[in-house]
Amino acid sequence: MAVQLNHTIVHATDKHASAEFLAHILGLEVSPPFGPFLPVVTDNEVALDYYENHDKPVTSQHYAFLVTEEEFDAMMERIKAADVTYYADPSHSRPGTTNTYFGGRGAYFDDPDGHNMEIMTRPYGSRADS
Repeated sequence: MAVQLNHTIVHATDKHASAEFLAHILGLEVSPPFGPFLPVVTDNEVALDYYENHDKPVTSQHYAFLVTEEEFDAMMERIKAADVTYYADPSHSRPGTTNTYFGGRGAYFDDPDGHNMEIMTRPYGSRADS
């Protein structure tokens, strides 16, 4: 059996708003609730289970999504149409630009709770000529 990531919990102040935001940007659907969780499932069947815990503040996490060139273009159009600030770098010091890491393209943006989301067309460590 190969080890695969199945799901992760994404803490949110409003799980509906956060799940809808990410699903819209990525071009995905929000799945039906599962207990207290509101899942957004990626094409490789990893669920981001949005969860509200009002007893503690949300701590920002980083989530990276590998996408095709065509998907990247569509996602960037949705980011711009939603007037979401995007950055070329994870520290958010280069607004309004994308990067070309490993011969691909990438961008970072915050979700409604400040989670640092990333879309990229080439995985880290890949070679530009492969």
